[in-house]
Amino acid sequence: MSEVLAPESLKAWAQKLRQQGVRLVLTNGCFDILHAGHVRYLKSARSLGDALLVAVNSDMSVRSLKGKGRPINGQDDRVEIVAALQCVDYATIFDSLRMTQLIREVHPAIYAKGGDYTLETLDTEEVAALREVGSEIRLLPQVPGRSTTSLIAKFL
Repeated sequence: MSEVLAPESLKAWAQKLRQQGVRLVLTNGCFDILHAGHVRYLKSARSLGDALLVAVNSDMSVRSLKGKGRPINGQDDRVEIVAALQCVDYATIFDSLRMTQLIREVHPAIYAKGGDYTLETLDTEEVAALREVGSEIRLLPQVPGRSTTSLIAKFL
């Protein structure tokens, strides 16, 4: 099982990895109901570098992004489940709507996002932070027919 990192420890932890020459891949998401699309995406993200850090949206940020009734699973459960995946090296919870501050703290070599995003639809502040720290942005293919929203719709 990978390590769940406290948000306040990330800056020093990431600096140590960089000093060791580790190419850190950073990605983020809600991961509310884990499904095969998430697993395939995270495996693909992990293959881009030496270590994968997954930042899981806090309950507050999921509610802000997804609306009333979300998340289905609480942040502690979601980060534990993500951290248990073999392809994930580290996981953490982040409490903001945007990754800007976290990007500036960890300086990832690579920032991975799912194929439902384009360079034009990524948040401009996040893109600016990624360029500031010299991160490569990689957009990974979306897995057709796999989404938390479609799973929830099946239950309603």
